[in-house]
Formats: sequence, structure tokens, C-alpha cells
Amino acid sequence: MYLSKVKADSEIQQDAPEGRRWKPAYLMLPAAGVLAIWAGMSWWNGAPAPAAPPPAVVTVATPLSRMVVDWDDYVGRFEASKAVEVRPRVSGQLVGIHFRDGDVVKKGQLLFTIDPRPFTAALQESQAQVASASTALGLARAELGRATRLIADEAVSAEEVDSLRARVRSAQAQLAAAQAGVRARRLNVEFAYIRAPITGRISDRQVDVGNLVAGDTAAGATVLTTINALDPIYFSFNGSEALYLKHRRQADASQQVEIRLQDETGYKWKGRVDFTDNAIDRGSGTIRGRAVVSNPESFLVPGMFGNMRLGSGAPHRALLVPDGAVMTDQARKLVYVVNKDGSTTAKPVQIGALANGLRVIRSGLSPSDQVVIQGSQFIQPGAKVKPVAGRIEAAPSSTSEPVSAPVASQATLAD
Repeated sequence: MYLSKVKADSEIQQDAPEGRRWKPAYLMLPAAGVLAIWAGMSWWNGAPAPAAPPPAVVTVATPLSRMVVDWDDYVGRFEASKAVEVRPRVSGQLVGIHFRDGDVVKKGQLLFTIDPRPFTAALQESQAQVASASTALGLARAELGRATRLIADEAVSAEEVDSLRARVRSAQAQLAAAQAGVRARRLNVEFAYIRAPITGRISDRQVDVGNLVAGDTAAGATVLTTINALDPIYFSFNGSEALYLKHRRQADASQQVEIRLQDETGYKWKGRVDFTDNAIDRGSGTIRGRAVVSNPESFLVPGMFGNMRLGSGAPHRALLVPDGAVMTDQARKLVYVVNKDGSTTAKPVQIGALANGLRVIRSGLSPSDQVVIQGSQFIQPGAKVKPVAGRIEAAPSSTSEPVSAPVASQATLAD
């Protein structure tokens, strides 16, 4: 009879319009009833209900409080504090070179010698002209003296006396010209011995002994070599307009800089900013700056690339946490904190730079907060956790040892 009822209902549903068809839900009632009876019997027999998952185990620690210094990063290259092209001031044959290529030379040290004999001869000729002019002046003065004594006796005319006085003045002028010629010829003799104008490292010679070199001419003097002053040395860099404004608005902004080379991990080289340009470049929107760096061993050379950091304010106290403890929620930065009852709270924070492997927290945390430093990925805000005490430690400062070096192109077995 039950099967007949089901069949009749099925035929009625098929004959009904499509929008009015219904499903015989009572066909599922026997199965649902069996499940309910089984569940009730299981509970009545004392079977355990499904257990809740245990709380996640996390490591917590209070933020590390330290004095930190903020830095802004720049890139640039080293430049010689002084650079001179050594050129001769007189023309002649090069007869001596008195340095080795690449030496460190002192100011005034003899570098080149141009054949001085032509200039010595010219000097002697000028000295002879001085003697001749001096003799002529003496004769003119003697004649003027005799004429002056005869004026009282009216033995000479006033015209003759005026002529003798003019001759004296002319002889004085000739003597002065001859003396100037001596000084010029003496300078040429000195210029034949070319000396270092500055202290620094000299390049290689561009002209060998025996060649003729040109002095001050319209075509330009011959370049003999170059000298670069390396101690101190300049570090030239460009900064953005935003960094320039930031630095200018900080009354306590430091001028101290630290520089590391491309094969160093630490900032070994110390210096200070001594120059900032007077205009911002319209094309790049940057402004040029320069730092002075001590280089007593001349290890740094012009053209070398470096990364520089510039102090951005006075040292200040800050809270630090491991960088891995900071979570990202879209545009926000979050740090999980464990409350006294074991629940967790996600605190929005403002982060700063990295300091010895730890992230500076500018705001959002207090020194007593229990920050989750490990296991943040296993918890949800408000969930209960099992905290385990940990400790935040700063990584040691990086050294200035090379981190990488070019691989040798060849190798041979040693005997």
C-alpha cells in the first residue's frame, strides 16, 4: 500500500506543470530518523563529544628598548679633493723624469726637467743688460750733477739741465726694464724644473725623456701627467628633494656620514658633509652634495662606487621587535599581543627602519606588551593561545669584511 502511494504521488508530480512540481521530502524522513536515534543512543551510552583543538603555542617577549639613530641612504662616487694636470710653462726638450709612476709625491717635489741651458743663457743676457742700464744711469746722474753745480754760475742753460734730467729718468726706466727681464728669465729657468703643485698620488708619465714639450701656447701646453689629492677624499652624491627638505627641517640633523664599499657589509668609512649645491636640478629633481672622508692610506681612489648613509636626527629611544613579528594586513602593519587571559589582540603599528636585524616600532606598542615573536601565522585575533616566554636580541653589527670577491679566472696546482 505504501509503494502504491509513492507511485501515485510520483505520477501526480509528473502530470503537474513544471513550476509547480514538488519533491517528496518525506522520502528522507526514515533515514533522518534512523540517524537521530543512533545519535541519541550514542549520547545515552556516554560516548565523548568531538574535542576542541588545543590552543596554539606561541613565543612572546616584551619589545627591546634601545637608543637608535636614523639614517638616510644615498649612493655616489669618490672624487679627488684636488686634481691637477701637470703641464710645462716653458717649451723645450725633456731631459729628466724624477718619479716613478703611481708614486705619492709631496708638494714641491721635482718631477720633470726641461733642458735649462737656453733659459740660463737668456738670463745671463738679461743680467748683462741690467749692468749696461745701470752704467748708463750712473753716467746720466753724474752729468746732471755737474750741470747742477754750474747753474749758479750760469755756465749752463736751463734747457740743458732739463735734458740731462730727462736722460736720468730714461736711464732709470731702461734699468727697470732690464731688471724685469732678469726676473722673467729667472722664472723661465725655474720653470724648466717642473715640481709637484700639490701632495697626492701621481699618474704615469705621458711624455718620455727626449721629447719636445710645448709650454704656454695657443694650442695648449703638453700634459705631462696628473696628480690627485687623496687624503682627504671627496664623496659626491645626489639626494632627492624630499630628503633635502627633511634634512633642512631637522634642526638637530647630523652632518656625519658613513660609507661602505660594494664588497663590504659594514659602514667602515667615516666623514662629514661639507657642501650642498645651491640649486636643485630641474631634470632629475635632485640636489648634489659632497662629503669629506679621511683616507690616510690612500685606499680610496676617485671613481670608486659607495653606499652612504647620512644621520637623520639625534639618537632617540625606540622599541624594537623581530621583523618577522610584523604582519601585513593590506596597507596596515600589525603586531599580535597576548593579553593576561591568554587571548590575542592585533595592534596596528607604525614601523621604522631595520636596526641590527630588528624592526623599529615608531608607535602602537608599549614597553610592557607581550609581543608574539614566533607562531603568529597560527593564531587569529581574539583566539586563546599558550604563551612561552622568549627574548628579543639584536644581531651583532655587521663587519667591514668583504662579502664577495670576483672569482679567479684561472688556477694552477702549486708545486
